[in-house]
Amino acid sequence: MSLDIYFSNILLNFIKFCAELLDHLFNLKFASKELQRNSKKCEKEERAEKTKLTNAIKKGNMEVAQVHAENAIRKKNEALNYLRMSARIDAVAARVQTAATQKRVTQSMSGVVKAMESALRSMNLEKVQNLMDRFEKDFENLDVQSATMEGSMTATTTLNAPQAQVNALIQEAADKAGLELNMEMPSTVSIGGKVSTSTAENDELTQRLAALRQN
Repeated sequence: MSLDIYFSNILLNFIKFCAELLDHLFNLKFASKELQRNSKKCEKEERAEKTKLTNAIKKGNMEVAQVHAENAIRKKNEALNYLRMSARIDAVAARVQTAATQKRVTQSMSGVVKAMESALRSMNLEKVQNLMDRFEKDFENLDVQSATMEGSMTATTTLNAPQAQVNALIQEAADKAGLELNMEMPSTVSIGGKVSTSTAENDELTQRLAALRQN
């Protein structure tokens, strides 16, 4: 093979790589926008639940108020975590772009980004979380500073909200409506589902990640 053909092949491969990288960046940014839209949708649903909560309090139906308060808190948590995930996707896109500029994109990183795009298309946020952890580990191996955002999506997708938050939200809605609560607050959660152990699981996940990074 002549020298001209050799360098022509290198140039063609580089152009192909750049085109694929631009596609990856576009898909990541598009996914970030989609997560932001989901966040806004959850915020809208939260406001709707708060309106229903106020109406239930006006009617003196505290059991219904309990349900709407739980729903509102859950939607608030979902909106917040969609927003956090969107910010993290933006950070990944920025790192890909920076690494490409510095010619530090490895085959492993490219594979992780492709897998991340697939997971985002199916909105499998737990899988995306794991893939981003792998991606950040690759950057650490290249001595690039990275940080893992606190919490996981599973910590905020439970059916039941903490009772203290529920009671506080009911009281807040009553105060805003100028109403006085004459009925005793429920002391236990009224809808089904097991109490979430996601906080402990998240702590365990954080410790495992820290241990892996020390190896």
